[in-house]
Amino acid sequence: MRILKFGGSSVATPERILQIVAIAQKYTADTIAFSIVFSAFGGLTDVLLRAGKQAAARDTSYKTALAEYASRHRATAYTLVPNDAETIASVEEYIQNLSEILHGIALLGELSARSSDLVVSFGERGACLIIAAAFRANGIAAQCVDARDLVRTDANYGAAKVDIATTYQKIAADFSRTTTNIVTGFIGATADGVTTTLGRGGSDYTAALFAAALDAEVLEIWTDVSGVLTADPRRVPTAFPIPEMSYAEAMEMSHFGAKVIYPPTIQPVLQKNIPLRILNTFAPSDAGTLITNQPTPSEQPIKGISSISQISLITLEGSGMVGVPGTASRLFGSLAQAKINVILITQGSSEHSITFAVMPDDTQRAQNAAEEGFEYELKTGLIEPLRIETELSVVAVIGENMKARTGIAGKLFGALGKNGVNIIAIAQGSSELNISTIVPRRDETKALQALHEGFFTTETTILHLYIVGVGLIGKTLLRQLAQQADFLKQTRRLELRVVGFANSKKMVFDTNGIDTNTWEARLAEARTTMNMKDFVTKMQALNLPNSVFIDNTANAVVPSFYEQILNASISVSTPNKIAASSEYALYHRLKSIANRKGVLFLFETNVGAGLPVLTTLNDLIQSGDRIRSIEGVLSGTLSFIFNNFDVTTPFSEVVREAHRRGYTEPDPREDLSGADVRRKLLILAREAGLALEADDIKIDGLLSEAALAAKDVNSFFKVLENENALYLQKLNENEGKILRFVASLQGETASIGLRAFEPQHPFASLSGSDNMIVFETDRYCDRPLVIRGPGAGAEVTAAGVFAEIIRIASFLS
Repeated sequence: MRILKFGGSSVATPERILQIVAIAQKYTADTIAFSIVFSAFGGLTDVLLRAGKQAAARDTSYKTALAEYASRHRATAYTLVPNDAETIASVEEYIQNLSEILHGIALLGELSARSSDLVVSFGERGACLIIAAAFRANGIAAQCVDARDLVRTDANYGAAKVDIATTYQKIAADFSRTTTNIVTGFIGATADGVTTTLGRGGSDYTAALFAAALDAEVLEIWTDVSGVLTADPRRVPTAFPIPEMSYAEAMEMSHFGAKVIYPPTIQPVLQKNIPLRILNTFAPSDAGTLITNQPTPSEQPIKGISSISQISLITLEGSGMVGVPGTASRLFGSLAQAKINVILITQGSSEHSITFAVMPDDTQRAQNAAEEGFEYELKTGLIEPLRIETELSVVAVIGENMKARTGIAGKLFGALGKNGVNIIAIAQGSSELNISTIVPRRDETKALQALHEGFFTTETTILHLYIVGVGLIGKTLLRQLAQQADFLKQTRRLELRVVGFANSKKMVFDTNGIDTNTWEARLAEARTTMNMKDFVTKMQALNLPNSVFIDNTANAVVPSFYEQILNASISVSTPNKIAASSEYALYHRLKSIANRKGVLFLFETNVGAGLPVLTTLNDLIQSGDRIRSIEGVLSGTLSFIFNNFDVTTPFSEVVREAHRRGYTEPDPREDLSGADVRRKLLILAREAGLALEADDIKIDGLLSEAALAAKDVNSFFKVLENENALYLQKLNENEGKILRFVASLQGETASIGLRAFEPQHPFASLSGSDNMIVFETDRYCDRPLVIRGPGAGAEVTAAGVFAEIIRIASFLS
């Protein structure tokens, strides 16, 4: 014998009921004996509860609720059994009886818990009547069994306690084994025959009672998901079904919010060691989740991650608690007398405080109970006023494989810490089955997603990208992301998901990801005006884990938000040099915030585009080396210009070509004035440990005052054309030598200027837009360390940003 249970969503419409009939027909064809417990039609329990309350308030709108009940049952009956006059007459009788009861409640103006249970029972009773008839109409011998005749309870209406011995005896004696029994879930009756309900998850509990009483081979709970999932799929889209789990794990998952099972359901089958399987009505071929006493061993350390979305935290603390026996007993005794359910408890070894969590509706009563229990200590100051914290959530990782396994807690705290989720309280029992953390409610979804990715590493890790600036570099980066997407998923199980991007006019957000092949069309269709403040506010509101902000612009507005972005635990990668080269205090503050928040602030492309200049410098310093000097051609733009400038080509034409190729900054004066090189040298000096400001760098620029004062780029080029002779003169003065614009850091002295080199000098050998940086250190003194390669261009700069994105992914994983 199998006991099957179908919930409200499975019987919400006639079409869904026919799906259940098809499942039952297959069981019948396979000669599997079964009986089924049903809930009310989806949503009708709430309708009936509302009708009772409205009637008690003499609100005539209860008739609207009654009409909805009548309409749903009539429509279902006429659809499924249109020719079954007896069933249709019984449905009408139920509707009439319910109408009279509600009318009586309206006349009295009172709704007792007993009356409410009677009203609500019409949901399961009506469903059972119609479904049994539908089974018979489709060739399955079935009868409707009213659980009130078999499930005996006390008179605690709304959450009645079952008399297990009597109930099992009645089920075993009276249950028919010659036909399919269609049983009403959720309801029972007292010894006097008064209708009761079994509380939350009552239909599941009914099914478990029948399974235990009949020693069923298995209890099947059919719902709308394919088993118990590793996390709530509404919050964690990558959650997947757990094939097997133990009763203990299922109990923990149900306690912490897993909606497909309820704690009372498990107890009867646990005592009888009856397997419990969670299956999907809408995907009946899926394996679902099997819950047994000894599931198949698994290497996975945890089975699932669950949460309670809203709780309150109450802390009792004070010196009067230290070393005083019975404090905990008094506290929890007071709470028990007030019928307060305590969700979680934690206490430090100092005995100075006890913290416990309760549901929000119980907060005030719990506070009152605790204050009454410690009235004397509160008045005398031995105990401080209770501290109440609200808008919190419990997030728990659960699994029996955590026992005696090191590193689980570290992995949990690391995943939350790297995503900026503050842990307010922690609780773990010696059974090592559960580690519970209390976090701000606003971070619940982020915490669930971060932990799921952290523990279930066989699944693809998702990095959420926000990109501002889709010009040359941004456009190239998006193309590179599209080209590498499949490779990263296959080789690194990494998905780089662009969830927000913007140009100077519009911005687009989509948490499901923006197609990097069609982003231009999305941007063209966008109606949201770009505003950097709004962009950052939206990023923070989405609060997605593993987030990275990428600034591909060259303006000063975007970097002004870096501090806010880093404080939101979002890593930053940028080729924009402004933040790292502005005042030292800001540079240092941004680095400190990133370090404190456990995120990365990366700007490798600030100095050498795609070259590993800053990475190499940091590796040298962190390994204990000392920097003696840094000298380099740091501008790919100026390298290109002086590689192509000769007596046959005017200087202004070479600069125009560099600008056309995207080698220069949007305003070429940033390069030719030495301002861009100064930023790069300043960043190198700071990364080497020097607290330099821009004014500390001596600079000998290439431009005249007239060129610098030009009102715009076009005007600048006109001035430059008029000054071609000056640059030709510099070339002639150094005939036979190669001109290079060189940055130099000697000790703490920094300078920039145009220098001439003999053809055999390493700097003279540069070609194209190559950069060359030379590090002389204590270790690299006889033969300095040299880095050389392209130092400008959208391709290499975007590739450098791409590399930083991968680095951030590795850091967060």
